[in-house]
Amino acid sequence: MKTDDFDYYLPEELIAQTPLKDRSSSRLLVVDRESESLEDKHFTDILDYLKPGDALVLNETKVIPARIIGSKEETHGVVELLLLKELGNDTWECLARPQKRLHKGTRVFFGATDTEKPEDTAKLTATVLETLDEGITHVKFEYKGIFLEILDQLGTMPLPPYIHEQLEDQSRYQTVYAKNLGSAAAPTAGLHFTPELLKKAEDMGIDIIKITLHVGLGTFRPVNVEDVAKHKMHTEAYYVSKESADRINEVKKRGGRIFAVGTTTVRTLETVAGKYGEIRADQGETSIFIYPGYDFKAVDGLITNFHLPKSTLIMLVSAFATKDLIFKAYNHAIEEKYRFFSFGDAMLIK
Repeated sequence: MKTDDFDYYLPEELIAQTPLKDRSSSRLLVVDRESESLEDKHFTDILDYLKPGDALVLNETKVIPARIIGSKEETHGVVELLLLKELGNDTWECLARPQKRLHKGTRVFFGATDTEKPEDTAKLTATVLETLDEGITHVKFEYKGIFLEILDQLGTMPLPPYIHEQLEDQSRYQTVYAKNLGSAAAPTAGLHFTPELLKKAEDMGIDIIKITLHVGLGTFRPVNVEDVAKHKMHTEAYYVSKESADRINEVKKRGGRIFAVGTTTVRTLETVAGKYGEIRADQGETSIFIYPGYDFKAVDGLITNFHLPKSTLIMLVSAFATKDLIFKAYNHAIEEKYRFFSFGDAMLIK
């Protein structure tokens, strides 16, 4: 299976640059795997496809203001870090740009008020521990106070590179149920839900169950190999509580369906089900890579956005439906001028 098999042409004007005023007013393309039919709906219609006893499983990770810009020691050259994953002991895995200016021991200063002597006034200092491939860099931070409070002051939301507009309201790159800080990108399928829509689902008898996967490089790293099977995913941290595991198993036992909100939720549930043959309380790191041929063990339905060409995410949805059906849906969405990617419209695959 070739990476180029998952390529498609997208007119640039269909890449959504800003979120809609009302989260749930986006369009919804309903894809029926059995009949291979497509329906054009609005996101609020999603409850028409759920039944009492079904479950929506949400990823309640919260995006940190993970993009910070500082100056390099000695040369004062500009360095940008995108924080991907905490490794412990104030050490982080980051994407550094430009990495070629960095080497072991290099210091970068952030939030300095004195540009001539930034080391004296910096609110945050990063020392490079290791430089790896594809811009990945391990750094150790030094600071006084609370790290996340400093990051709130210095950092900005790590919007994807295809978004060129400024985000006026930073909360619009968070789901309304975001709780656990740790992601470098939003689980964007969840951006369509409002508290009112979730309450309406609960009132219908639909279980709202939450898990966590902190979105990092594994989710959005491009596939740079010709043979799909040779792509290696980076690890991302996940957590499933005993309460959530028990509730998911109860839904399954009574014949309800598990609808995963987003590919990150799919990857979490399939990781745990793959380990134990069922959903259990669990935490750890996953590098699961789902592409056509994968046998799904936990998920019955998927709510997702439209994904980049040749990405691991379009491969995952092609595995959940079929590649032919997904590309039929994408071609339809392009013809009907759906909005694509992070702030774009949604799909329900059932």
